[in-house]
Amino acid sequence: MLLTWPRFGPRASQTEQLVLAWDGRSLAYVQASEEAAGRHRVQRFGVLRPEGDKSAEDLAGQLTAAGLRGRSVRAMLRPDQYQMLQIDAPAVPPEELKTAARWQVREMVNMHLDDLTLDVLKVGDERVRTSGSIFVVAAPNAVIRGVMEAAQAARCSVDVIDIQDLAQRNLQSAVARRDGEAERAHAAIVMSGDSQALLTICAYDELFYTRRIDLGLGFMQATWGPGEGARDGDAAIGLAQDDERTQRLVVEIQRSLDLWDRTWPMLPLDRIVVQAGARTAEMAQWLSRELGHSVKSLDVAPLFPGFEGGSETDRLLCWPLLGVLLRNEGRKP
Repeated sequence: MLLTWPRFGPRASQTEQLVLAWDGRSLAYVQASEEAAGRHRVQRFGVLRPEGDKSAEDLAGQLTAAGLRGRSVRAMLRPDQYQMLQIDAPAVPPEELKTAARWQVREMVNMHLDDLTLDVLKVGDERVRTSGSIFVVAAPNAVIRGVMEAAQAARCSVDVIDIQDLAQRNLQSAVARRDGEAERAHAAIVMSGDSQALLTICAYDELFYTRRIDLGLGFMQATWGPGEGARDGDAAIGLAQDDERTQRLVVEIQRSLDLWDRTWPMLPLDRIVVQAGARTAEMAQWLSRELGHSVKSLDVAPLFPGFEGGSETDRLLCWPLLGVLLRNEGRKP
């Protein structure tokens, strides 16, 4: 199974789509149908968590109970399931790019090349400036195999395997396009689990920059900004730890923004948006104060009616899958 990365844009209509993400512990899914260009009605979503030694059998049973068996699906890998590398583009014909990149990243990947599935995509958009760089996605074969086996347990066929960086690109680009600002640079900061943020910067519907920011366990339960109440004893220690975690995010975001200004001075950053589940508005307000830059919520709700209800934990796991619904099969990378 090869990974492929079409660009974001208008997509050929399909009546119904099922997107899933399997990390070996839980399977998140979103089923939706397209109502109009860029607008999908979410029919259902959720997270399945198989238990016991016979997790494959348990998963198959849960998929059957959920009515998800025997379908064509699109799968998404989460950030901890692959490496996202940026390198200078090898001076080779396009058909040889993947092979050349494979040797160029052999010292950068965290396992042997034979144990990895690699794919490539261009950095940015040539209408702005040719960057001369490419992204290389390296996913362990074992991860790909696990996704395929999870689908097979439900007698589903996997059409394509996508990645969360590009799903996030699709979502923030859709919002920028809706607001008539697709050609401007925009950054999105999305909490990926409880201890990591995924930062992407896009323009012209393309991904220019991406990085993961590790924050330590418990970030989503931390106090962001000045705490209230007593600051002695255990309370003071807890607030100090929270402050260290939260300031790490601020510092790393600022470093990325400074790097962006130096690298792409012709594309000044127009907006910063965030997504942190129920704490999105709180994070936007806090980061606006800390960064000295207006930060807004990444609100995709108008594009996905029906994505409502459920537990906050499940919604956070399912939210990135919405971006895979916007995947375009008609344009080449």
